[in-house]
Amino acid sequence: MNLFKTFRDDIVAALVWLADQGKLPAGLDYSKVTAEPPREAAHGDVSTNAGMVLAKPAGMKPRDIAEMLAVELRSLPSVVGTEVAGPGFLNLRLADDFWYAQLSDLLRSGTAYGDSDLGRGVKINVEYVSANPTGPMHIGHARGAVFGDALAGLLEKAGFDVTREYYVNDAGSQVDVLARSTHLRYREALGETIGAIPEGLYPGDYLVPVGQAIAERDGAKWRDLAETEWLPEFRRLAIEAMMDLIRGDLAALGVRHAVFTSERGLVEGGKVEAALQFLSDRDLIYQGVLEPPKGKTPDDWEPRPQTLFRATRFGDDVDRPLKKSDGSGTYFASDIAYHLDKYRRGFPQMIDVWGADHGGYVKRMQAAVKAVTEGGGTLDVKLCQMVNLLKDGEPYKMSKRAGTFVTLRDVVDEVGKGVVRFIMLTRKNDAQLDFDLVKVLEQSRDNPVFYVQYAHARAHSVLRHGIEMFPDADLSPAALADAPFGRLSDPAELALIRLMGGWPRLIENAAEAHEPHRIAFYLYEVAAAFHGLWNKGKDDATLRFLLAEDRELSIARLALVRAVALLIASGLAVFGVEPVEEMR
Repeated sequence: MNLFKTFRDDIVAALVWLADQGKLPAGLDYSKVTAEPPREAAHGDVSTNAGMVLAKPAGMKPRDIAEMLAVELRSLPSVVGTEVAGPGFLNLRLADDFWYAQLSDLLRSGTAYGDSDLGRGVKINVEYVSANPTGPMHIGHARGAVFGDALAGLLEKAGFDVTREYYVNDAGSQVDVLARSTHLRYREALGETIGAIPEGLYPGDYLVPVGQAIAERDGAKWRDLAETEWLPEFRRLAIEAMMDLIRGDLAALGVRHAVFTSERGLVEGGKVEAALQFLSDRDLIYQGVLEPPKGKTPDDWEPRPQTLFRATRFGDDVDRPLKKSDGSGTYFASDIAYHLDKYRRGFPQMIDVWGADHGGYVKRMQAAVKAVTEGGGTLDVKLCQMVNLLKDGEPYKMSKRAGTFVTLRDVVDEVGKGVVRFIMLTRKNDAQLDFDLVKVLEQSRDNPVFYVQYAHARAHSVLRHGIEMFPDADLSPAALADAPFGRLSDPAELALIRLMGGWPRLIENAAEAHEPHRIAFYLYEVAAAFHGLWNKGKDDATLRFLLAEDRELSIARLALVRAVALLIASGLAVFGVEPVEEMR
């Protein structure tokens, strides 16, 4: 339960009652009234802006509205104090029993705590990674893969029906280069000395086994044929091999997609031409000449008549080309068809996760989605910035297996998938990220993945000692949900309970904003509060989690410890990270 939504409902109900009593004007718009945590914990537990946003339409002073509202809200059993602050904010202080009830709810719910019906089962498509099938995935792909997968997990927890999708860019010139590179490795497998890899072909050793497999299967069948005869088959085989490699790389990272859509399949299935016809029928395609752009000239501009999409009608800066000089479709044309296909498959809400180098492509794609869905679909594009791979602060290259870049698999093998996934989410997706192979394994507060996992492991250590101290006690979450929470009276204990009570709100807010990194920040905050409570027990024996002479208080504190472990496990589950119960 998002307690702040519940209090907003109570606040609006009180405002409606005040209007019914003639103390407020009838017909006020309450849509901008909020209930959220105050900026400073000392100000209370819930703050509302009702007085501020209703003052002008009501023709009243903000503080007068807040004072009237305070009188009404004092009747709520969970409210023990009200304060009108500043120009008209109303702060509410809640009873300890209210927070104990939140703790009990967390224990009864387990890792499902924070699950929401916000999405109400609405279908949403998250398309991410979608690296060209020309080689193994590199460390830069890892960020988009983790971000997209975590965002999908977050949306599922918030109640959306999520489909994870991978778009295979297998129709462009790059796959012909891949086929030629594979043919070279095939000739090498037949015993030919190929020398240095010609410029323009893919140099990585990952194509060696592909060439060897073809040689073993077909012998010299393809060696002396014209390129037009072997290219289609080598393209097909190379793409299959690379997609198997990519799926393996993703699996090592714990990422699995439900749907793989082929660009070539869209082209050969006539869906690109059908999408262009759809736009043409609505007078959204024309023959024209683009004006020379200001500043840097993009690759897709030529001073010649072109087939253009009226992108400016839908918020783009200029109209966009749909066909190349040879009459074939541009990447943009295929992407339009792809998004129309997604919409027709039942996804009015679409999220694409792209690399930051595609930033200039966002407006045109959003314009196209508006056009082909006739306003029925929405596209949110999340751009992931670069990852700087370091080792002890210095740029690091781990292997040359891929030819020119560090592979994702190398990094996962070095530090583990859980570390990679968590660290990739410790910055907002559009901020650059430093990934230091030494620092991500440090056992210190400065390493967020260690700090959070250590809190989970420490909690389980306390629970194990609790079982040893009280062997007859039932320390299951269900039993601890009825613990004597009234014994938890230290300010640090109550602050931790309040912090954990905000988890359902954080899930909904992060899901609405499409920002899974908020979970990493929150888990770190919970871990810090828990470690702080542990340290207080070291300094003051009466604050230790386990007191042999006070079973009742120990059980209450064990309930709090169990709740911390459950909440951290819940957050890590969204990230696809396995919580650890012991640190080694």
